[in-house]
Amino acid sequence: MGSEQTISMIQIFGILRKHIRAIAGTTLVVTLAAIFVTFFVMTPKYSATTEILVNRKLSSDMQAAQFQQVQADVQMISTYKDIITSPTVLRDVNKQIRDYPGYPGSMNALKDSLSISNSQNSQVFSVTAKSTDAGTAAAIANETAKVFKKKVVKIMSVNNVSIVSEAETNTKPVSPRKTLNILAGIILGLILGIALAFIRELTDRTVSDESFLTDDLGLTSLGIVSEIDQKDIERTVEHKDLQVPMNNGEFSSRNHRRV
Repeated sequence: MGSEQTISMIQIFGILRKHIRAIAGTTLVVTLAAIFVTFFVMTPKYSATTEILVNRKLSSDMQAAQFQQVQADVQMISTYKDIITSPTVLRDVNKQIRDYPGYPGSMNALKDSLSISNSQNSQVFSVTAKSTDAGTAAAIANETAKVFKKKVVKIMSVNNVSIVSEAETNTKPVSPRKTLNILAGIILGLILGIALAFIRELTDRTVSDESFLTDDLGLTSLGIVSEIDQKDIERTVEHKDLQVPMNNGEFSSRNHRRV
């Protein structure tokens, strides 16, 4: 079994070595395509995040229930996430930012541009907005937080929401990830090049080795006929036609007709 594995590995490395130029060429082409798409086709996107605190203030005579209230506020965050992305909130946000550059285009697109996250057992959750314009991303996040804070009082009859930090304009794009895309192009190019090399090798029916006939097919080798280039044959014939020995031992040029 070990011998068969060694032979198999030798054959694999042989195929890779045989098609090394094709593999390198495929890798280069795919990598250049990934670079072109990343830098010239994909539109950069920017993000901005605002943080919201859920904390209901209790009176001094209810401090004993503080822990239970904190747990209740944490559980309410899931409900608040649904309210933030509801039409009740986004309709007002959409009216305010529709004239901004990099506007998502619709209320559904605005909803897709928002993401809400929070750490486990934390009363603070984050609202992150993405846009093709850095200033618009910050405006969406801040406007969403303000509208939510105003609407939740009427919807839930509570006043336990406060904005901890407003979103700031971040001019560093979060996508596309240039380094990651280029590495993905290199890896994809290598995989594609290796796959094409093996496909080409498996579909090649040309007999290039005598051992294939004798060992694999069990045939008897009668000999090897070397391939001679047609130009070499013509050059040899012309040379013999031009040099014909005469009786006196010298060579003379004669024209001969070839059959």
